[in-house]
Amino acid sequence: MKEALIIVYSDLKHDARVSRQIGFLSKDFNVTAAAFGDNGKTNHTFTDLKPAKLTRSGKIKMAFWSVIGLHGNFWKAFHPFNEVTEQLRKKSWDIIIANDVDTLPAAFYIKGNSGAAVILDAHEYAPRQFENLLWWRFIFQPAVLWVCNNFLPKINLMFTVGRGVADEYKKNFGIDSVIITNAPPFQGQKPSAIEQGKIRLVHHGIANASRRPDLMFEMMRMLDERFSLDLYLLTSSYASAGTIRYIQTLKEKFSEDKRIRIHDPLPQEKIVPTLNQYDMGVFLLPPINFNYANALPNKFFDFIQAGLAVAIGPSPEMASYLTTFRNGVVSENFEAADLASVLNKLTESDIERLKTNSAAAASELCAEKNEVIFGRAISGLF
Repeated sequence: MKEALIIVYSDLKHDARVSRQIGFLSKDFNVTAAAFGDNGKTNHTFTDLKPAKLTRSGKIKMAFWSVIGLHGNFWKAFHPFNEVTEQLRKKSWDIIIANDVDTLPAAFYIKGNSGAAVILDAHEYAPRQFENLLWWRFIFQPAVLWVCNNFLPKINLMFTVGRGVADEYKKNFGIDSVIITNAPPFQGQKPSAIEQGKIRLVHHGIANASRRPDLMFEMMRMLDERFSLDLYLLTSSYASAGTIRYIQTLKEKFSEDKRIRIHDPLPQEKIVPTLNQYDMGVFLLPPINFNYANALPNKFFDFIQAGLAVAIGPSPEMASYLTTFRNGVVSENFEAADLASVLNKLTESDIERLKTNSAAAASELCAEKNEVIFGRAISGLF
């Protein structure tokens, strides 16, 4: 069998997209995944990148390298995997998949002078990822642009998550992308029955201040007594002390509202079955940067696979799907009060109809459809 290497700077336990990517490839390739943590599955060989916590001196070095324009040194300081990449370079690969542009320097180093095809899976539009933060624009953006300008012309194939991100890469770098959405496998879940007089809202995903989870908490204060909200919040093991304090403050601030419950994050395989117990999936994400404005996340498709109605702000990528499949509601703006107003007007029969439409859309918006697209694109390389 052919040999495939997948590189990602995340923990596979919490990276559903890359876990699906491994599954797609493992039918035709021996797959090795180099990541920060494994997901325990047997369809690949795992290589531990063992990320080190950045020290203050390490951050100063990164800033220095960026300011003087030595961006190759910047990435070596940020991801010091010399020993691992040397070992991986000794093996012969047929394809190397780099997940997000910051893995491209390592991918091309491992490729060396071999004939391996390098594929980029861009989960975000990297040059504007945290453009709302001045320090990021000053230190990281030049280094990211250096990667894009130096390595994107050399890749053999590019995947990305949605049309907005694909169009932005095309506009700025002339690279065409194959769109593979973040949809999970088809689950065949029937919508759960709505309990009379109760509407169960749910949200799951990474919790940090920039995503403004506080808006969903504030929204609950404006919803009538039919509504409850359960949140399954994930805090990265690499989260800052400020992020951890922020989430704790939220919990304390809203602890008196018994309609709000915060749970531990769910394992990937339990997300959709657990969500199926609820009525509506909620996601309100203000467009403070390009990627937030063009978000089309895992959770959106998880809600659909779970047979839930979907409630969002006017995020264009997600809103387009809801318009097509008529399985959710969209507020006019990203204010908590506006989404609360939309939800308060819904009847139980409205929500039942939206849930039914989500269940019908699930067979179309699933990983199996993406696997066909993915397989054709990979086959085209050979």
